[in-house]
Amino acid sequence: MSVLEEVLSANAEYAASFGAKSELALPPARGFAILTCMDARLDPAKYAGLSEGDAHVIRNAGGRASDDAIRSLVISYKLLGTKEWFVIHHTNCGMEFFTDEVMRGLLANSLETAALGADGFTDIGTGPGSSEAKYIDWLTISDNAASVAEDVTRIRTHPLVPASIPIYGYIYDVTTGRLVEIPAATAAGRAS
Repeated sequence: MSVLEEVLSANAEYAASFGAKSELALPPARGFAILTCMDARLDPAKYAGLSEGDAHVIRNAGGRASDDAIRSLVISYKLLGTKEWFVIHHTNCGMEFFTDEVMRGLLANSLETAALGADGFTDIGTGPGSSEAKYIDWLTISDNAASVAEDVTRIRTHPLVPASIPIYGYIYDVTTGRLVEIPAATAAGRAS
């Protein structure tokens, strides 16, 4: 069953009381951006104390510093004036439960949704699949803290990122709601 009607109904209710939100400025009011995971358990507005218009939130699978995430961060800074960035991964991330090879194999067999069990993901689809998955770096995670540090370092050393922007590295704990600093990531992201 589709959630289309629920979404449209919720939007109508939201729009009915939109009011002064139509006057929010284009640049984020608090001048920072967050790169984080698309996981539905994460609510950056709540864990970072945000209101609409406060910050840019860039989300992808794993909160990884992909080319597209860096593109968004550079636009955030260059055109909209953000001055600080956060990279926030989280515990119990789905990106820790498979490798590039597993994803490529699953997609080669079937494009239908896979199942997650005690032994990892298994394909329950009937096919057809596609070999196109072999051309994608899925940016999986084998060590959460190391991946935060790796992503902060990748952003910090990118030729389009100014050295003056501090980049902080954290892991959001899905069992407590706390942000846990990854000192090696924050050190790598230090502004100069």
